[in-house]
Amino acid sequence: MIAGAGILGASLAYHLAKRGARVTVVDSQYPAAGATGKSFGWLNATFSKRPRSYFDFSMLGIAGWHRLEQELNGDLKVQWGGSVVWFPPGPDAEQLRRDVGHHQQWGYAARIVDEAELRRLLPQVSPGPIAAACHAEPEGAVDPIHAVSVLLEHARKFGAEVRYPCQVTGFDRAVRTSHGEIDANTVVLACGVDSPQLARLAGVNIPLKDAPGVLVHTTPLPQLIDRIVQSPGVHFRQKLDGRIVAGGQIVAGAGTASTDITDSEEIFRQAVRVLPAFADAAIEQVTLGYRVMPADEYPILGFTERRPNLYVATTHSGVTLAPVIGELAAIEILDAVPQPQLAPYRPSRFA
Repeated sequence: MIAGAGILGASLAYHLAKRGARVTVVDSQYPAAGATGKSFGWLNATFSKRPRSYFDFSMLGIAGWHRLEQELNGDLKVQWGGSVVWFPPGPDAEQLRRDVGHHQQWGYAARIVDEAELRRLLPQVSPGPIAAACHAEPEGAVDPIHAVSVLLEHARKFGAEVRYPCQVTGFDRAVRTSHGEIDANTVVLACGVDSPQLARLAGVNIPLKDAPGVLVHTTPLPQLIDRIVQSPGVHFRQKLDGRIVAGGQIVAGAGTASTDITDSEEIFRQAVRVLPAFADAAIEQVTLGYRVMPADEYPILGFTERRPNLYVATTHSGVTLAPVIGELAAIEILDAVPQPQLAPYRPSRFA
């Protein structure tokens, strides 16, 4: 049984069900209702992904999205094209140059570009002063709600059952839920910010910290950009349906930690400054999401010592990592073969 129908729960359901496992997914609200549905959807192994083991893990996540594109018969739509970031003169520009050099040593296809190249990549953008700019070619984006829908649809084709709204209320020999008991050999906690609460019911510690973020979603516009834009003060991307999703300044691989919905007005102003055509759109909705941020900011993955049949899948960068977590966790759950890529992220470090 999988508790949580976000991006991790959906990936786990698909990868387990296609292996022949009997899978039941429950969600207290509905698929992608939590952090997944309010995620920017950026696929990356960019400069905050350190140490090397975490960078490599993120690269496996990106490769997993390419695999799923092929495996799911074209049903899954991923937008590739990389990301473009720049800074005016100052310490941020100097740090960007160092970061690019660092990741290039790890084989990451990120490169410093001049202003002419930046304008070729983003012809609709007015960047302002540029001291350093970078194009990170491997990166992309996915609409998380779309991805969850596709993964669960394919999981159902392999026999998975999805129940919602259905709240987990306790763990005995069976899992107690608001719709009755569910017998399960293995229980997977993939319920995002609700994971600590459910883990406590099983006597397990899953520590998260607050990591809120505001995103502005516009009405559809004609095609303006085809890659992730990270400009000073705002980051944004355009979805396949023409809508633009924008957030504040990127800080250490995540958006700004604002809890104030009124920040949407400043995000909109900053986006118009960088992309003047943004002014032709109206704000369709503003979302305040809480990232699933473990206390040490690294994934929490694996069986717990307190309850050997309880498998935890809790992480920031869940959208990037979902395919590889689904694939490797399925091996650990069904074949009992520990995966070395997951070894740094065991729940036991918080026991």
